[in-house]
Formats: sequence, C-alpha cells, structure tokens
Amino acid sequence: MRYLPADALDFDAREQISRVFVVGFYQWLKYFTKDVELLTRALAHMFDLSKFQVAVEGGTIAAITACTDGVKPPIRLDKAELRRHLGLVRGLLAYSMLKTNLQEHGYPFEIPPRTGSIEFVATAPEFRGKGVAFALIEHVMKTCGYVEYVLEVADTNTVAIRLYERLGFKEFHRVPEKHPKQSGLNNYVYMKREMGAV
Repeated sequence: MRYLPADALDFDAREQISRVFVVGFYQWLKYFTKDVELLTRALAHMFDLSKFQVAVEGGTIAAITACTDGVKPPIRLDKAELRRHLGLVRGLLAYSMLKTNLQEHGYPFEIPPRTGSIEFVATAPEFRGKGVAFALIEHVMKTCGYVEYVLEVADTNTVAIRLYERLGFKEFHRVPEKHPKQSGLNNYVYMKREMGAV
C-alpha cells in the first residue's frame, strides 16, 4: 500500500476518488440520486487533487482524505457540471446544498495558525477493516507539517470516532445538528490531536 498526495499519482484517479467519496458519504448524497455511478460522474470534477491524500494498492484507490489549513476548501463545485449530470432541477439543488454543506461549511471556531484540518475520510468497501484509513491519516499527520490537527465527525459515526481516538484525537467541542431527523445525526463532534501528544 502506498500513501501519497493525489496529484502525485501517475494516473488520473479523479473518478476513483469520487467513487470512494460517494460510497463513503452515500447516506447524505443519495438524496440527489440513488445511482452511485451517476453521483460519481457528477462529483468527479470537484476535488482539488493538491489537497487530497490517498492510499493506493496497485492502480486502485483504497482510501481518501483531504488535509487543508481549514480555510481553503478541498473541493470546488461547478454548477454546470452538476446540471449536466443530474439535470436542471436536481443539479441546481445539489449545487446549492453541497455548496453550503461541503464547500462553505466551516468550523464553528477559528482555526489557529499551523493547524491542519482533516476532512472527507473515506475507505473503499473492499478495503474496510484493514487499517487503511488509520495508516493514511497517520501518514497525513507525519507529512503535512502542522503542529496540530482538527476534524469534524457525526456523533452517530461511532466507528470513525473510535478510529480517531486510536489516532490520539480527543473531543473538545460539540454542536447540535439543527435538523437531526433529516440528517440522521444529533451533534457534530470536533476532535483535536496535538503532534507529540498521544
């Protein structure tokens, strides 16, 4: 397994990254269409490959995550692309909702200087339970050069919370979700890991 920046790959992995993302976040994306392949094509344009890190085995993307300064988003949505794949109404709806919830969704606190934000962690189904996400995040924290890292996770995603705790992250903030019935979560949990601390 190799761990490296997505823009350092020797093949165009945009569609594979999109598929891992779609499958990983399908619970929230299926509102626009239940067709995984259509969602994959519709969202493939949005990833800033310079901000994504991947785990790769052979030519297959096993896991993804983004690491940013918490200010510049790792995705950039294109309204025309979404309309082209999803149609006029669903495309505009997807653009509006995803722009608010993904591209412009900031933290409810100021990100200090030299703090990295770990975002959009997802593992391809065939690689789950093999420690790939753990190793990828560990690689990111060792190579991205920030003195501490923060992340956001849904309180209902207990598997991810346990993973982050094993990586040394600790909860430090919690914000109630405004629409828990629609979103399927009660709180956004914010976790932090200082480098050198376990």
